Amino acid sequence: MTGVPDPRAVVVGGGLAGTVAALRLADAGVATTLVESRTRLGGLASSFRRSGAAGELTVDNGHHVHLRCCTAYRWFLERIGASALAPLQPRLDIPVHDAARGTKGRLRRTALPAPLHLGPSLARYPHLSPAERLRAGRAALALGRLGRIDPGDPALDSQDFGSWLRRHGQSPRAVRALWDLVGVATLNARAPDVSLGLAAMVLSTGLLSDPGAADIGWSRVPLGHLHDTLAAAVLERAGVRVVRQGRVRELTQEPDGAWRVAVDTGKRRSAEGDRTGRAGETLRAGTVVLAVPQREAHRLLPEGAVEEPERLLRIGDAPILNVHVVYDRRVLHGPFLAALGTPVQWVFDRTAASGLRNAPGGAASQYIAVSQSAAQDEIDLPVAVLRERYLPELARLMPAARGAKVRDFFVTRERAATFAPVPGVGRLRPAARTGTPGLWLAGAWTATGWPATMEGAVRSGLTAAREALAALGRPHDDVFQEAA
Repeated sequence: MTGVPDPRAVVVGGGLAGTVAALRLADAGVATTLVESRTRLGGLASSFRRSGAAGELTVDNGHHVHLRCCTAYRWFLERIGASALAPLQPRLDIPVHDAARGTKGRLRRTALPAPLHLGPSLARYPHLSPAERLRAGRAALALGRLGRIDPGDPALDSQDFGSWLRRHGQSPRAVRALWDLVGVATLNARAPDVSLGLAAMVLSTGLLSDPGAADIGWSRVPLGHLHDTLAAAVLERAGVRVVRQGRVRELTQEPDGAWRVAVDTGKRRSAEGDRTGRAGETLRAGTVVLAVPQREAHRLLPEGAVEEPERLLRIGDAPILNVHVVYDRRVLHGPFLAALGTPVQWVFDRTAASGLRNAPGGAASQYIAVSQSAAQDEIDLPVAVLRERYLPELARLMPAARGAKVRDFFVTRERAATFAPVPGVGRLRPAARTGTPGLWLAGAWTATGWPATMEGAVRSGLTAAREALAALGRPHDDVFQEAA
């Protein structure tokens, strides 16, 4: 290949990974086009409008939280001017209610240094026996030691977290009431189905690395306002051209090393208004970042770009189910709670963020979202079945719901919400760099060392952009190190 590399870049995919990659490339002076197949940016962390029995609501496709240790995502929030819209708790505090036993407890931190910061809370945690609390503390210290090892180490990646917990004296109740309480929400799988490497990384980083690492943050506005509206405005100011509803049909490399990206943008219409075929354009660039799901990346990758490309297809998906309920009164006192002794996992108050209006002459209505991770057994159940299952459980969990009227009930489903963090997944996740010059991969499913979280997605976009800029010889500030 000869000639000067084309100074332009195309980023395929407008989720968090692609948005961040495009923004970083543009910040470094690269003329960048971002192509997104949907009408909105944000990917799996976005919003939509819904008209229902409770009126017009803005609904997040799933409730997403971040932690203080999610430094890359927090950098992104600051870059788009949204830090104040998604603040962190001053100090970790998780209400944990056991619907079956009628007990309530909390997981909260103190000002003590790690790992002592969680000791007083664990010592009083009512959902475990005194012996279980002691054994949980010992297991946490052992897990912290594992967390200092590369999570992709085959010795850890090949083991499952559930077996490790059993070997370290954790009872089934301790797994349910403590380890899975946090792990299912962050990893989207239960302990037996999780790579020990990923579990050690997540739990040791979040719970044991720094006293404030697990402080929880969440958006007080719809996610679409952050990841689409605000992000799109920042992209525009940075000079990024955004193509929405554009599906990349083909990616080819020319003899001079430049890439041709064929994009379908909808149906072409004749002068009379009839649809006559596909409309689109062909983009030319020296740098391409594929920030799409692994199956789409497999479809677009040229031969030789990734060693054993079929391994991308062996990275499985894990679903998340979200149950949305609007009550005619307040039933959840606090921004969220975690649940035990019931199929319900986590419950969040989304009233203000959704724009919910009270019924005429009625009391203050409340909109709650029930986030159900690792939902393989429920993801395809009819809404009527889910309503019959979850409304009584919510009434058991929150006594105020027992006499409340349900103004609206609906369900959102993400069948491929995350990659499945099963043992052995580490060896399947590719690096950002491919075997083909000028072509890079981004996405939470790539080898970030993190599970499929907003943090992992942002880190992947930062990595892809950093390496692409280094290959172009472009100067760039070391944002990634600040975020790492």
